[in-house]
Amino acid sequence: MASYIVTLQLERNAAAFFNQMRRQYYPAHANEVHAHLTLFYRLPADEPQIITSLAAMVARPSFLLQVSELKRYTNGIAYTLMSTELRALHEALQMQWEPWLIPRDRQPLRPHITIMNQVTAFKAQQAHEQLAASFRPFEVTATGIQVWQYLKGPWKLAGEYPFLT
Repeated sequence: MASYIVTLQLERNAAAFFNQMRRQYYPAHANEVHAHLTLFYRLPADEPQIITSLAAMVARPSFLLQVSELKRYTNGIAYTLMSTELRALHEALQMQWEPWLIPRDRQPLRPHITIMNQVTAFKAQQAHEQLAASFRPFEVTATGIQVWQYLKGPWKLAGEYPFLT
């Protein structure tokens, strides 16, 4: 069954920054998609109400997110993002899409953008120390939502739903 992945779209400069970081730190052989902030990991592509409700939910202004932390995981690194507007939007979409959510998508959102994964713990620690030395919190703007068709590897853009400007 075909499925959708739903991500938050960021302003062009922020997307370029995170993509550059991902190109630099993510293992090239495993880096099949751009840097992204996933809102929902798997929704049925054959359910028209998902797109219909999404189109209505994005009728809202763009909003700021605070890039608050550079987090190290055992085998990777991610930037943590914070926003009350994002949490409210995610919760509203969870309510709209409740019948189709997998357990992972029912959980509270932990917004992050992974720039390194699938590396040794040692390599993750080294990269984290290097990046953390100069990290300062900063803001980025959320500009919309993107829906991707999952193709068991790369993703194919299925739709963009911009916020009001």
